[in-house]
Amino acid sequence: MNYLEFEKPLAEIEGKAEELRALARKNEGMDVSKEASALDKKAADMLRDLYKSLDPWRKCQVARHPDRPHCKDYIDRLFTEFTTLAGDRNFADDHAVMGGLARFEDHPVVIIGQEKGSDTKTRIERNFGMARPEGYRKAIRLMDLAHRFRLPVITLVDTPGAYPGKGAEERGQSEAIARSTEKCLQIGVPLISVVIGEGGSGGAVAFATANRVAMLEHSIYSVITPEGCASILWKDAERMREAANALRLTAQDLHKLGVIDQIIPEPLGGAQRKRDEAIDSVGKAIGAMLKELSGKKPAELIKDRREKFLAMGSKGLAA
Repeated sequence: MNYLEFEKPLAEIEGKAEELRALARKNEGMDVSKEASALDKKAADMLRDLYKSLDPWRKCQVARHPDRPHCKDYIDRLFTEFTTLAGDRNFADDHAVMGGLARFEDHPVVIIGQEKGSDTKTRIERNFGMARPEGYRKAIRLMDLAHRFRLPVITLVDTPGAYPGKGAEERGQSEAIARSTEKCLQIGVPLISVVIGEGGSGGAVAFATANRVAMLEHSIYSVITPEGCASILWKDAERMREAANALRLTAQDLHKLGVIDQIIPEPLGGAQRKRDEAIDSVGKAIGAMLKELSGKKPAELIKDRREKFLAMGSKGLAA
């Protein structure tokens, strides 16, 4: 278990409980069940207190937790017969974006998501979930395919933002993001998006311009990272806590503002503590949203999506 900075007191208690149990395993006659149980209870109470009212910056930390389930974990557990479709038919295949055909609850769908990787090797291979232009062009190709064969599209958003490198800019990063966002608005099939970790900037919007947008309880969705915002506004990245408060990036704030449609609860302590439970909660939410949109005609779905985004912001910051 990787512990976040604010979880260090919890790490000490859980560590002591595990030390006692390890000692008991080495000495068969030693009974530490009472002491270990007392520490477990203390740890559970502390965990509940820590997660009862997380501030925006702590939610950012939870959303970026390295043990949090990523796109591949969701695909492996929720979808069957997943067939990867690679490449943008123009330049290359972007490994930061996963996509292909699959079945969800035995219904054919197109699934697209950003994958951060789970260890050093895969994080480098996946470019930490930061897509290049070919990733967005691959997503456009898959959305065209879904439109042609009348397949619902499900997107899983988890990125700090689009890759800002020189090569990406030379190949038309901003144009690719804009085209992907435009394609989201054009396809005549149900489009559902779930922010499972970080929803960063245009890199997230390009996948999340959907009929229904949901967020996990401790995920974030923002025009810029708190560190980037603090660097621009105050020339000091260390003021990221202040920036996080001002950005209104939590699922709870965005639901009040009408930016998202649903908040999906996470297990106590975040999705990283009970990964399968968190993934199953997302699966139930996706199933309910697909059921709600099924049967709607293409023109109705396009109109619904367009009106949803044109009305965004009408609730105001006082919401």
